[in-house]
Amino acid sequence: MSVARVTEIIASSKDSFEDATRKGVKRASKTLRDVTGAWVKDQRVIVKNGRVSEYRVVLKVTFILK
Repeated sequence: MSVARVTEIIASSKDSFEDATRKGVKRASKTLRDVTGAWVKDQRVIVKNGRVSEYRVVLKVTFILK
């Protein structure tokens, strides 16, 4: 039987929500072992001068405990 843990992270991108999600999962995988999944809890944008300057996602990342 495995035991998993879920941790919440925030990732950002200047390109898109999808890119922010990819970057977040990639970065989490460097620190956390056995990442098995992630889901987007929230999305938001940063607006500067009336334009979207940054996309942010709040991710719930699941990983298996040893």
